[in-house]
Amino acid sequence: MAYHEHTDHRYLRNLRKGAPEAVKAFMAFDQEALTGSDKVIPRKYTELMAVAVALTTQCAYCIEAHVPAAKAAGATEAELAETVMIAAALRAGGSFAHGFMAMKFFEGAPEAEAPVGGEAEPAAHV
Repeated sequence: MAYHEHTDHRYLRNLRKGAPEAVKAFMAFDQEALTGSDKVIPRKYTELMAVAVALTTQCAYCIEAHVPAAKAAGATEAELAETVMIAAALRAGGSFAHGFMAMKFFEGAPEAEAPVGGEAEPAAHV
């Protein structure tokens, strides 16, 4: 048994059985966001954005679904490669930018002690 198998979508039936209304609402939202009639972003760019998000969230299922969809919508290999590098830059950039916050907390900056309009709460550790 592998962690990710392209046939795992068959287990959607279990989700539908356990939470039918939530699944129905999610599927409708997903369909509307990606292919709704009022979309202004061309399909190719929608799919490339979906690939970028899938790469940053590391969803193998979404990568598997949206890469072929992007190709079918006319995306080139060069566009896919650029999408990969943009996603990588932003994912790394997020860590870099949050490093500013880490430095702020390390210094014990006053603005790091209490959120605006409230008392500081101890940080949750996961």
